Amino acid sequence: MVVAGCLSQRIGDALFQEVPGIDAIVGLEQRDNISNIILDSFGTSQPGAYMEPLLGRSKHEIGDDSTRLLIGPRHSAYLRISEGCNHTCTFCTIPSIRGPFRSKPQAQAVEEARELVESGVVELNIVSQDTTTYERDLKQRHGLARLLEQLATLDQLDWIRLMYIYPAGVSDRLIETIQSSDKIIPYLDMPTQHANDGVLKAMKRADTQARLRDLIERLRREIPDIVIRTTVIVGFPGETEEAFSELLEFIKWAQYDALGAFQYYRERGTPAAAMDNQVPASVKKERLERLMLAQQEIAFAKNSARVGSRISCLIDTISEEGTATARYYGQAPDIDSVCLIPNCTAQPGEFVEGRVVDYDHYDLLVKQD
Repeated sequence: MVVAGCLSQRIGDALFQEVPGIDAIVGLEQRDNISNIILDSFGTSQPGAYMEPLLGRSKHEIGDDSTRLLIGPRHSAYLRISEGCNHTCTFCTIPSIRGPFRSKPQAQAVEEARELVESGVVELNIVSQDTTTYERDLKQRHGLARLLEQLATLDQLDWIRLMYIYPAGVSDRLIETIQSSDKIIPYLDMPTQHANDGVLKAMKRADTQARLRDLIERLRREIPDIVIRTTVIVGFPGETEEAFSELLEFIKWAQYDALGAFQYYRERGTPAAAMDNQVPASVKKERLERLMLAQQEIAFAKNSARVGSRISCLIDTISEEGTATARYYGQAPDIDSVCLIPNCTAQPGEFVEGRVVDYDHYDLLVKQD
C-alpha cells in the first residue's frame, strides 16, 4: 500500500503510526520515481518514506506531465499548467504543501496538450492552484489568454474548460479571449469562498463583495451563455449570523449555476486555526444546510428553464441498457451534474445533439435527435 499526494507531503512518515500497513509514503517530488519505489517496496519488509522538501526548489521548476497514461475516459483529460501558489489565504495549506507558484513553460504545456489530443482527447480541462496567475512568475502579461489562443489552434480539440479561476485575476483580455473562441467553452470554475467583506479580509482574499458583483455582472453581460460554478466556506472564524446571512443573500443574487460549499475545517498550522471566535460545529452544519437548500432551489429552477432547449452533449459512458451519461458544456467532469440520454446511438467521446425533455433533480434528461 503506497500513500502519495498532498496528505503524504503534509504529514510525512507520521502516517506510519496513524495507518498501519502502509508500505511506502511518497512525497510530491517523487512522483516520477513511483515505479522504482513500488519495486523497492516489493523487495523489502521495511516501510519507506520517500520525501523531499518543496520550498527549496527553483521557483521556475515544474514536473513534466508528458507521456501520460490516461486511466479514465480517453476523450477527456486534465492539463496542469502550473504548480504551487503564492496566495496567503489564512485557511489554506496549499503553499506549504506544494511550494511557491511556478508556471509550466507555454511550449511545454501546448506540446502536452497536443499529445493528449493526438491520443483521442477532445476535452481539455485546464487546472492549477490559481489558473489566472499563469506566467506572472515569468513576468509575462496575459499568459493564460495567450496559452488559450495556442490551445485553440489544435484541430481535433473541441472543448477547452477553465478550472480554478481566481476572481481577482480575471482580466478584460481573458474575457475577450473566451468570448471570441468557439473552443474555449463559456464555463468558469471560480471559487469566491465568501461574500462578506469582513470574512473575506480575515481570509486574506483580494476580493470584496462589490468587486465580485461587478465581475459576475460583467461576465454575464459580455458572455451571455456563460456557466459559473463556485465554492464557498461557511463557519469561518468570526462569521456571525449577520455575515452568513449576507453570504446567503449574495448566493441568491448571484444565481450560480453550480456551487460547492464546505464547513470550515481548522487546519493545523494555518493562521485561521489560531483565530478567536471559532464557530461551533453545530452552527456550521446548520448554516451549510441552509445554504445548500437555497442553492438547490436555484439549480432546480435553472434546470426547469432548460426544458425544451437544444444542447450538444459529450458522451462519457453508455450503460448496458443503452442510456448514455453525458455532459453539455456547462457540466465539468466528476464535479457537476450530468445529462442522461436513453437509447443513445453514439459512443463515448462522441458528441450528440438533443433536446432537454425533463430533469431529475440536478441532472438533465435529454432526447437524442
